[in-house]
Amino acid sequence: MKRKIIAIDEEKCNGCGLCVTACHERAIGLVNGKAKLLRDDYCDGFGDCLPSCPTEAIFFVEREALEYDEKAVKKNMKIKKQKDDVLLCGCPGTNAKAIVHTSQPEVPPAEMAPVTSRLNQWPVQIKLVPVNAPYFDHANLLVAADCSSYAYGNFHSEFMRNKITLIGCPKLDAGDYSEKLTAILSENEIKSVTVVRMEVPCCGGIENAVKTALQNSGKMIPWQVVTVSAAGRIPDM
Repeated sequence: MKRKIIAIDEEKCNGCGLCVTACHERAIGLVNGKAKLLRDDYCDGFGDCLPSCPTEAIFFVEREALEYDEKAVKKNMKIKKQKDDVLLCGCPGTNAKAIVHTSQPEVPPAEMAPVTSRLNQWPVQIKLVPVNAPYFDHANLLVAADCSSYAYGNFHSEFMRNKITLIGCPKLDAGDYSEKLTAILSENEIKSVTVVRMEVPCCGGIENAVKTALQNSGKMIPWQVVTVSAAGRIPDM
């Protein structure tokens, strides 16, 4: 049958996962870091997911699609709830898993060289840092998910060197970082911004906050996003 149904522009999608949470029918999931309509018959065509998308990647189309199957949706929601109850949380970023590193041999403690900290200021929490701190003047800014410094072994030397570091966790911190980051970018001469996030949906919040802050500041500041896997790898590097 031909009916109204959602479509997702993968190029616009940033993988934040907000639409997954907004879809009560669980018709949307994340596949390879991008939102995807998993089943036509799970989508009711009401579009509750549209307002949640910060990049406007979701839109309506009218096409041949399976009819909305309320019975199948309820059955799927029941199964998913049971799984979520076991995990205590439905967020993929909280799923428990062991990480086995096989690419690098263990180095005896006696042979390990001391690691120098590359932290150039204090505090580091986004919510605690003063907006007009003197170290922001002509600084290269690093905005990172706090988990990333634990997941990526060379975080200090590769990302923090010669940068002012701000960290946060959009999953745990209440509110949005964009207002604070907008003030920092607007009131200081920032040379560049690097975002380091984890490969989990909730980390899209920190990337979105930086993007919003850059837009609100009205400044043309070079910026980049680096994504780290839970196993401490960067696919594109």
